[in-house]
Amino acid sequence: MHLLNRADSALMIIDLQEEFYPIARRDVHRATLARVVDNAAWLAGVASALEIPVIVTEEDPAGNGPTERVILDALEPSAQVLPKTSFGVAGEPRILEALRATGKETVVLAGAETDVCVGHSALGLQALGFRVVVVSDATFSPGEAHDHGERRLAARGIELVAAKGVYYDWLPRLEETRAFRQANPALGHPRHFNL
Repeated sequence: MHLLNRADSALMIIDLQEEFYPIARRDVHRATLARVVDNAAWLAGVASALEIPVIVTEEDPAGNGPTERVILDALEPSAQVLPKTSFGVAGEPRILEALRATGKETVVLAGAETDVCVGHSALGLQALGFRVVVVSDATFSPGEAHDHGERRLAARGIELVAAKGVYYDWLPRLEETRAFRQANPALGHPRHFNL
């Protein structure tokens, strides 16, 4: 596969909501989840700065709460936050309409859960003809479910790329990354990446 082209990319952040994993859940590795949320928020900021469309989904926001604040804070006002009741976004006409309205053919997915909502979304969008890329370090499922989800997606031809890889695909030239960092100092150096 070729590199991601920012002119043909949309970012979709799936169900990274404040109450999705209540504190009583003992199977959730909190440090890993926090890093995934940070990576998704960073990508949302990068996408917004590059004028890449961002769509955020929320599963049952009344029960799972709103999207994590750090992600919402990274978004441009034009980003859409849409509810969903289907595990996969291909089963949500309003979300599909918003995605198709971007005119983009590549969908970069982050969010939860790798093996369910992200997985169903990736496979459904692929079946509709989109190029789908799942950000491996910006997706989460508890325990071994993350790895199981990634293996299923890879077996079906879904690309898995780390957040750092997405960044450099969207900014593939040295002068572009330097200009981006200068214009967006908070986004050029995430604390856990060596960019």
